[in-house]
Amino acid sequence: MILRIEKIGLSIEADDELLNSLVEKGKSHYPNEFGGFLVGYYADDNKHLHITDTILPKSFKTSIYNFERSTKGIEKKLGTFYKEIPRKFYVGEWHTHPDNSPIPSLTDISAINAIINNKNACLANPVLLIIGNSKTKVDFGFYVWFENKLYRYE
Repeated sequence: MILRIEKIGLSIEADDELLNSLVEKGKSHYPNEFGGFLVGYYADDNKHLHITDTILPKSFKTSIYNFERSTKGIEKKLGTFYKEIPRKFYVGEWHTHPDNSPIPSLTDISAINAIINNKNACLANPVLLIIGNSKTKVDFGFYVWFENKLYRYE
């Protein structure tokens, strides 16, 4: 799947196999939210992001309307991706919205702001993937924080 934001010239790519895996991981926690970290790399022009992997949190709190993950052990796992060619790194977060649409909530926007303001994250343009899922339908919402605004990839 390749999506674009024409207005700002960005594109994003994620393999169907990875997306299907995220959907299945989310369904295994239904009706609660679930999620994790996104890993990938940018093309040489820094305009095209390829999301390649996910890292699941070792510990988390979840409910029907909330998902909070721990970062414990994530740094070590990220280090293994950084050694690969091309170098992969943390690019953002993903989580599910069970029985709901893939539109960011106020909590989601607060979480993006926390990532931007976290000096350890070193991530100016975090990506957010929300998977709106029910028993019969799955919708993906890919977003990026760019120049102080949240954009949706189409």
